[in-house]
Amino acid sequence: MSTTTETTQTYDVSTGNWKAGVLGGIAGSAVMGALILVMNTPTLAVAIPSLYGLAPPPSPAAGLVVHLSHGAVMGVMFAGLARVLSLESSGKLLGLGVGWGVATWVLFAALLMPVWLGAVGSPASPPFPNFAPPSLLWHVVYGGVLAVVYAATVDRI
Repeated sequence: MSTTTETTQTYDVSTGNWKAGVLGGIAGSAVMGALILVMNTPTLAVAIPSLYGLAPPPSPAAGLVVHLSHGAVMGVMFAGLARVLSLESSGKLLGLGVGWGVATWVLFAALLMPVWLGAVGSPASPPFPNFAPPSLLWHVVYGGVLAVVYAATVDRI
């Protein structure tokens, strides 16, 4: 005779972590968007909206909407990673946020974006790969703000 033991693990999506990820992602991408606007307006006005055929003509507003949307999605992914890694301290979350910013820079900005912009025929298509130092700064700031907002709100929303 044999016995079977079943275990069930449940996840409550009403807990704050994914909501904090969205909020942190939007905050981080808003700060990053402001930096891009000040440092290199064509990136926000042409390159980012070109991903979805929303430019040309240049449209900083469309670029910001796309950028905030991407930031929110990446924020949810950050929240999931933070939960899987069981990170709760602000310092560890900040470290993850900075690392997340670097990872998004490498994977999305430096590698995926040039290919995507070339595929859609954007006039703002950068060379491949595009390891631009200002973009690294923008993405590290994104990750840092995301992590700070996430840590401040994860148990509150």
